[in-house]
Amino acid sequence: MMKSPGILTFVILLFSHSLSAQNSKTKPAAKAPFALGVIDKIQSVQLSESRTLNIYLPDGYNDSAASYPVIYLLDGSANEDFVHVTGVVQFLVMIGKMPPSIIIGIANVDRRRDFTFPTTIPEDLKDFPTTGHSDKFMLFIEKELQPYVQKNYRTTAQKTIIGQSLGGLLAVEILLKKPELFTDYIIVSPSLWWDNESLLALAPGLLKAHPGKKANVYISVGSEGKIMEGDAAKLLELLDASGDKDMKATLVPLPAEDHLTILHNAVYKGFEVLNPPKSK
Repeated sequence: MMKSPGILTFVILLFSHSLSAQNSKTKPAAKAPFALGVIDKIQSVQLSESRTLNIYLPDGYNDSAASYPVIYLLDGSANEDFVHVTGVVQFLVMIGKMPPSIIIGIANVDRRRDFTFPTTIPEDLKDFPTTGHSDKFMLFIEKELQPYVQKNYRTTAQKTIIGQSLGGLLAVEILLKKPELFTDYIIVSPSLWWDNESLLALAPGLLKAHPGKKANVYISVGSEGKIMEGDAAKLLELLDASGDKDMKATLVPLPAEDHLTILHNAVYKGFEVLNPPKSK
């Protein structure tokens, strides 16, 4: 028996709709890349190489003429601390605990080379032959990186450096030798044991050579052994003993953290210390 044209038409339309629905499910919608920042590059004469910068610009940066504080992040590669620290900053800005800021993540090439000064320890010279060139990296920051950032991005005079471990060692060296490079220091688990703690031994003389430093210094250390914990306490003691009224130093121990887990919590608390609530 032949079906009526009306029923046949209905069946065809229903089948076509079913195929269309299946096709719409099997074809995913067009995807857009998720971008957290921009990648920039700078050719360094001091280091004789090109360096990658991972840069986060605060919300609304392109829609205004405002200038922003700058956070310079050591270990700033995309697969190191850039994503993590940027997330902390975004959250603290969102809840009103710090101002919107530009983040300059300095991607690593050889962190042992860049973050350490020369050592007299034969074992370290043998095991880590590229170490000992922090002087060139500091010149890179001073002569090339900061001028480049100030020229190409809208910045205020507030400049923060964040360094952990060997990066913390470099941040301390900058504080003692070139304190004018940054207004704020977040120093996490600094490897002040390097070269038999020679930087701590030199600290009193270096502090006297740069009187009147204007800097806010936050230091943090976890449960990371007697030497590292003691060195952090010694650094605070030396900074306090310098007598610089314009330098404020704070040590926040985080005993629940270790060398691998401390960064997020330390950076969060560091920005809270460096950005205290304004009195009403």
